[in-house]
Amino acid sequence: MGKVLISGASIAGPALAYWLNRYGFEVTVVEKASALRGGGYPIDIRGAALEVVRRMGIHPALQEAHVDSRRISFLDPDGGLITAVDHAIFTGGVEGRDLEVPRGDLTEVLYGAVRDDVEFLFGDSVATLDDRADGVEVTFRGGARRVFDVVVGADGLHSHTRGLVFGPEERFHHYLGYCFAGFTVPNHLGLSHEGVVWNVPGRGAALYAVGDGGTVHGFLNFSLDEPPFHAFRDPEAQRDLVASVFAGDGWEIPRLVAAMRTADDLFFDVVSQIRMPRWSSGRVVLVGDAASAPSFLTGQGTSLALVGAYLLAGELATGPDHVAAFEAYELRTRGFVEMNQALVSAGDAALFPRTAEALARRDEMLRGLTALPSHGRPEHSAIVLGDFAAAGG
Repeated sequence: MGKVLISGASIAGPALAYWLNRYGFEVTVVEKASALRGGGYPIDIRGAALEVVRRMGIHPALQEAHVDSRRISFLDPDGGLITAVDHAIFTGGVEGRDLEVPRGDLTEVLYGAVRDDVEFLFGDSVATLDDRADGVEVTFRGGARRVFDVVVGADGLHSHTRGLVFGPEERFHHYLGYCFAGFTVPNHLGLSHEGVVWNVPGRGAALYAVGDGGTVHGFLNFSLDEPPFHAFRDPEAQRDLVASVFAGDGWEIPRLVAAMRTADDLFFDVVSQIRMPRWSSGRVVLVGDAASAPSFLTGQGTSLALVGAYLLAGELATGPDHVAAFEAYELRTRGFVEMNQALVSAGDAALFPRTAEALARRDEMLRGLTALPSHGRPEHSAIVLGDFAAAGG
């Protein structure tokens, strides 16, 4: 079988590596970080992605890591309770079936499922790609040169692979008008298996406790007309921007801003989607957020990455060549992706009101939010996975 290089070792990359290795491919994963990235806020696995992790045999391990969030409380500007909503109702999930796990736990489980069978190159990245008729010559930043039959970009929203092959991110970056900063903070409020959300028009904060521990995940989010591209690679500029936006706010905001100033795990980004007319060019293809980030407003980024990895691997294993495989992968997957990207309109209105009127409407909606259908949102399962079990012999 062929040699495949995957750029990115977060979620889509190791998941794809697992399936390709199972189908007999020789797989290399390159990751610019020096080690697997742990920590991170909880992520959701729902709908079709649940079947993918079952087929991978990692469902029991993820059940062990399940966070079991119970409620989300919404607060007014002074910290008073507006309403509390059952977590599953709020997210559109299915209680007792969907999984919510810390991001680091998922990456550890995925890595553990494939690390003994796949080559991982940590602390390196792709410098150049020469896509030829007979293969892709890759020059790594570490200096090595190698040839692969297929190269896959699984390197996230700001994909370097996408930039090398398809051009600047701005062509495909659909900014949704918000920025956020995430970091861990002491659990001063004694939260347990729950989250609290504070809002004023155009700004919001959240504290999210995945258990009964001494720290919680803190988030500061705000609307901004244009994406702050200048701050993407400058942590001090990120801290200054966030602090200036929240200057003078009450509740726990001063404590959160102070914690953000000194956090060693600050993660800053924009709320955006990636929308591309094609996900492949020559022997290079994209998967997960690199191809079609739906934004965290949908809660579907992880699930789309797992499903996309499964389908791309299956098509590569059963297609006559990479051209046919890429076309089949996109044909099978694009409708599912676009349906889930469309969820953002509802999330936008509900989570991040920009005006006092929109905030009042959101609060009224939340007070009436009592139940969703027991099967969850139909968009989460709106795809036929197919069975590639016989692939690779």
